[in-house]
Amino acid sequence: MKPRPAPTQDLRRATEEVRQVYADLSLRPIQRDCVRLKECCHFKLTGRTPFLTKGEALLAAKALRASGRREMPEHPAGACPMLDPATGNCIIYESRPFGCRTHFCAAAGGPYPRREVIDLIRRLESVDVGVGGSGPRLLQNAIADALSELKS
Repeated sequence: MKPRPAPTQDLRRATEEVRQVYADLSLRPIQRDCVRLKECCHFKLTGRTPFLTKGEALLAAKALRASGRREMPEHPAGACPMLDPATGNCIIYESRPFGCRTHFCAAAGGPYPRREVIDLIRRLESVDVGVGGSGPRLLQNAIADALSELKS
């Protein structure tokens, strides 16, 4: 049985809280400097694909729609579907998921130590529960489902 979509007000609050988590992350004293090499965005190459909570997926889906797209883009060669095939840039960079912000990229400073961000992870998990999520899911699947939910 498919879960019922959360009411619009709950979705709005959820995406606001996810934005706040991202803002709070940016205030952490951990030195990070994304130089946008985009190597981390090539999942097949790295063998690592971010997992998103439902709140993150909803925010990413809204950002994707704001870019003028209504469907999940496809990207060849196992790269992130959020990469613009023409430019190679992230379509939703300002709303990119937590995993993309705290990832393993050596050029950006390596991964955040989990102990430094566990409180933020727990907040994302709490939002997930609040909107009927089922825990972190593969980026492509989570965003595709969020796009479907936003249509209804």
